[in-house]
Amino acid sequence: MEEIIIKMYFENKMKQVDIAKTLNISKYKVSRVVTKDTRYKEEKEQRKHQNKKRHTDKTKQYIYHKREEESAINQQLKQNHIQASIELSGGKSINNRAFRKWNSSIYKLNPKKKYYEIDKNINASNDVPKIVR
Repeated sequence: MEEIIIKMYFENKMKQVDIAKTLNISKYKVSRVVTKDTRYKEEKEQRKHQNKKRHTDKTKQYIYHKREEESAINQQLKQNHIQASIELSGGKSINNRAFRKWNSSIYKLNPKKKYYEIDKNINASNDVPKIVR
């Protein structure tokens, strides 16, 4: 039985818990057999090193993908900001649709006529478009 445990642990690289489940014995029996072997400390260090490397790689991959997502979102926000700056710049007038978009709370859709018109409760100056198609 000890030889099988040793083979499963050192050659097949199985965990002690998995060996215990496979052979239907307690984990403590497996642990006693494995820790008595002279190769145990070296094997344990190798596995520790492999797990640490695997964890580091997964963390790097997670961070890389997270930064890619954030970059895409930032690019979209930057594009939106540029578009808003162009539409609202003081040097030139903006079209009626852009004005309605930026002042959406004062316009209501008229479903019969299929265009937006300024809310009747709003007092607006003459340069504000009354309807937007």
